[in-house]
Parts: sequence; C-alpha cells; structure tokens
Amino acid sequence: MDKNTLTGLFLIALVLIGYSYFAKPQDAQPQSTEQTQATQTTPSTEIKNQQPIQPQTVDSSDVFYTALTDSQAALPVVLRNEKVAVTISPKGGSVSEVHLLKFKSYKDFHEQTKKDLTLFDAKTAQMEFQMETTKGLYNLHGYIFQTIAKTDSSLTLALGATTGDTLYIDYTLLPNTYMVNVAFRSKGRLFINKPLQIAWNDKVRQQEKGLYFENMYSTLTYKTKDGNTEKLNEYKSAEEKLEGAVSWIAFKNQYFSAVIIAGKEAFSNTALKSDTCGENSGFVKDYSAQLAIPFDPSGKNPTQIQFYFGPNQYRYLQSMEKYRISQQELGLQDLVYLGWPIIRWINRFFTIYVFDFFTGFGMNMGIVLLIITLLLRVLVYPTTRKSYMSSAKMRVLKPKVDELQKKYPNKEDAMKRQQEMMTLYSQYGVSPMGGCLPMLIQMPVWIAMFNFIPNAFELRQQSFLWADDLSTYDDLISWGSDIWLLGDHLSLFCILFCGTNLLYSWLMMRQQQESMSGEQAQQMKLMQWMMFLMPVFFFFMFNKYSSGLNYYYFISLLTSALTMWYLRRTTDDARLLAKLEENFKNNKNNPNKKVGGFAARLQALQEQQEELRKKQEALRNRTNK
Repeated sequence: MDKNTLTGLFLIALVLIGYSYFAKPQDAQPQSTEQTQATQTTPSTEIKNQQPIQPQTVDSSDVFYTALTDSQAALPVVLRNEKVAVTISPKGGSVSEVHLLKFKSYKDFHEQTKKDLTLFDAKTAQMEFQMETTKGLYNLHGYIFQTIAKTDSSLTLALGATTGDTLYIDYTLLPNTYMVNVAFRSKGRLFINKPLQIAWNDKVRQQEKGLYFENMYSTLTYKTKDGNTEKLNEYKSAEEKLEGAVSWIAFKNQYFSAVIIAGKEAFSNTALKSDTCGENSGFVKDYSAQLAIPFDPSGKNPTQIQFYFGPNQYRYLQSMEKYRISQQELGLQDLVYLGWPIIRWINRFFTIYVFDFFTGFGMNMGIVLLIITLLLRVLVYPTTRKSYMSSAKMRVLKPKVDELQKKYPNKEDAMKRQQEMMTLYSQYGVSPMGGCLPMLIQMPVWIAMFNFIPNAFELRQQSFLWADDLSTYDDLISWGSDIWLLGDHLSLFCILFCGTNLLYSWLMMRQQQESMSGEQAQQMKLMQWMMFLMPVFFFFMFNKYSSGLNYYYFISLLTSALTMWYLRRTTDDARLLAKLEENFKNNKNNPNKKVGGFAARLQALQEQQEELRKKQEALRNRTNK
C-alpha cells in the first residue's frame, strides 16, 4: 500500500471523526421536577421577539360564555384507521394525543408489551388556536367546542357565540394513512379578516434505546415556500424567527415526526424554538412553534392545513404527495437526512433503490446489509485492484529505488534523487498517484452509508444475531453508570469493526513497508502510528452508534482485508517485474517518449526549484566576492 493510498484512507478517517465530533450533542442539564411539571402543563409559547398567546378573560360578557359551562361536551373524540389513532379534544378543538398502532417504543418492544407507540399526549404537548373577532383577540384553548358530526375517521366541531356566530373545525383522517386534513370555517360577522394564529409545543419522548444517538437525528425541521428544507441546531438549544413563508414545520424524532402542513396558503410570522432534554429524563427535545395562516371570515374559502403523524420512512414520505392540498410539492422525504449533496445523490439514486430491491424479498435486514456490502465491494473492486497493483509495482521496483537511495545519500541531493525516481517510475510505466484516486472514489460510498444506515427506518427493531435492534447499539456487556468516553456498555459489533480495522491497518502497513525505502519510509512512520491508533479512536466514537452501522463497517473492512489478501496471493511478482522491464525496454527504444501526467508536472516543478536554487547560490557567491 503506497503513501497516496494511506493518505486516502487517512482522509476518510478524518472525515468520519470530524463529522462525529461536530455531530456530538451538547450536554444538557437535567430539568428539575418543577421545570418538568411546568413543561407538561404549560405550552411553550413564549418565544423571543413575539408575545405569547394569552387566554381571554372569562366573565358573563364573554362572547363565547356558553362554551365554558358544558363539561359533558369536553369528552375527547378518537379518529382511527389501520395505522393511527388521533384524539381530538373538544376543549380548544385541537389534537391532544396521537398513537401509532403499528409501532412500539424500544422499551415496550424490549419488554414485549402490547402498548402502541405514543407520539405525544396532552401531558407533554399542547396546541392552541387564536382568532381575531370584532370583540377582541380570543385564545380558543379554554373554550369547549360542540360535536356536530362524527364518524370513525371524521369530526366536525363548532364553537358558538352569544351573537349567533359560529366557528367550525372539520377533521378528516385519510384512509390507511398518517395524514389528517383540517379545515377552519366560520358563519356570521363576528370573525374578521386577520390570520388564524397557532401555538404548538411538544416535549418529544425518547422512543429508542440510546439518547445519545437518537438526539443526533432529532431536530425541528421546516420547509420554506421557495423549496429549501432547513433545521434548527439539533445539538444545543436554538430558536429562530422566520421572515418568509413556510410550507411545513416538523417536530422530528429520529424515526417519527409530527408535521403541520400549510394548505393553499403558506404559514407566516413563524417563530421556532428547540431545547435539548437531559439524560434519563425520558425525553429527547422540547419543541415549540408559533405561526399564522390567512383566515377568510366570510366562510367561502376555508383555511386548510394538514397534519402528518407517522414514521420517517423515505419512500412512504414520498408517497404523501398524492394527498397534498397545497399547490407546492411537500417534499416530506427531506425529513430523512441523506448527507451532503454528492452523498445525498449516491443515497438517493443508488443506495435506496438497492436497499428497496433486496428488502422486497422479505430477507432479514442483517442479510440485506451483507448483500449490499458485498455488492459495493464488487463495484469498487476494479479501483481496489488498481490501487493494489500500483502498490505492487512499486514493491517490485523497490530494489532499483534502493539503488537511487545509495547513489544520492545526502540531503542536499534530495531534489536530484526525487527527479530520478520519478523518471524511473515513468520509464517502467508506474504512477505513484495510482493508489490515491481509487481510494477517493470509495470515500463517498463510505460516507454515504454512514448517513444512510442511521436513517433507514427499515432497520428499526429488526434483530440480527445477538443484536435485538439494528437501529441502536448492541450491548454485549452493560453496567449501571456511565464511564467517560465509553458509556455504560460494550458493543460487540463495534469491537468486531475496530478489531477488523486493526487487521486491515496491519495488512496495509505490511504492504507499505514492502514498497517504500529510505527517507520515504521514515516519513511514513507517523502515518503508520496514526493508522494503528485510528481503530482505538473509532471504538470510543462508534460504541454508542447503531449496531447496523458497526456491522456494515465490520463486513466492509473484513471483505477489504480478504480482497487484499487475495490480490497478494494471486500476484506473481516475477511476472509483474518482467512486464515492467518490458515497459522499460519499449520506452528506452522510443527516445521521443516523454514523461507525462503527474510525473511530468512534478518533474517540471522540481526542475524549476533546482534552477531557482542555482540562481540563489550564484547570487550568494557574487555577494561574497
């Protein structure tokens, strides 16, 4: 393995370590009991530069006075289909609970209970509507709506005023989806042409096994009217006031989201806030949002919004386009983060298609990951072989390079020695950069899988070998308290990954030692130590990562090591050297052949430096005279 190949691998490691460092969540202070109780009962509506919504003073002159006395009408109504149960509270007329019927939290999955996954409930989440009327500004949270019509999947609520005017809210749960359509309409002259304001807060529950990993992929996300998808900082508390129009806002967990979607009119005056919850709190993030949407008081054009309460599954989110009431594409699939642009393209147009193809056969997810890994190794085999052959050529030419080292032993001859070395490589048809480009080609694939696997919903609660859930860490050994850098467990797949990394590094070092000599070999000693230390760094970094990701890297490195071993076994050094000697003979018989490519550019640079050195030396000699 030559210097350029090692440089490529080192760059890959630096990118992964850098990404993990910047993706590390900020430590949050645990909330006190008083703070927790306050969050559970009070909506987080107070956002910087925006006044919180306040309830209207209640008295007998209240225009909605009759909506304060009928306690029987406050019984919640549940809309249900095959996938989700959405509870609507007549008090305030908003969604108060959501249960996903086909999923469980990791705790319930591990304990094999029959509980459905609770996306949110009234204890930790609250939504309020605020309306402008001829009588003033009203927060509707304290008023009880009457149930006008109800089925298993639809509900019409009405809030009547003493003036005879009425506000209606229509809820429709779409069949076999996680989508709810909502329409606001009015009758009479009480309401005026001012936006409907919405305040929503949700303390997002921890649904997965490890808070560290889940927190990394939980973020308040929104899509602007111009089509850009943005997010608040997922690693520390953040807030933002948006100036432009917004298409949707998502309270996103790692694998599930609650999304409010604008209809024909976009949201405006939007203010968002996100806080990171403390360890062992049972929550991941505390989100809050305030927004406004146009309201037609004539009742001719209902104000329409939609809710999506469901999984962050890429293909399913794409399929929600057919249910949109907006003129603009929803693009909910942006909730599944696939990486930076070039990485996103790899995942979007290759990884997802391959993954969908193999999962369509109903195979275990561990087998699917194995097949994808082997397929990727087959695809990159030509570049791997090219990288290896470049190193092998340098290995068989090592005796000739050693002769040059002996010919020019002094440091002042380093430039001349390097020039002759590049000439030697060119005459024998060897490119010193041959091992670098193939590694750079493989680098985006590694990073693409680093982004894809933690966001692949299909891996959630899928077991393989000793791992009960490929989407989170496998704890072979666990204990009750955290150890600095290590956590409270050991992941076997992480140990296998790092152990295989050590083996692979040893193979590379051994191959590198066979192809380098003299000063070049001395310069690579630091790189060698870094390559051996890298698996140790990876262990502390990946011990908390998903077992699926560690499993992929373990298989990928194991197949890489086996490929290297195979290439070494099947390479005949004598035959390779004979081929290089033939190249040398042909080039020697062709005096018009010039050094080309990188070698030519390096040689030209070295000649320029040598010429400059001679001029400087001549100038010093004249000055001394």
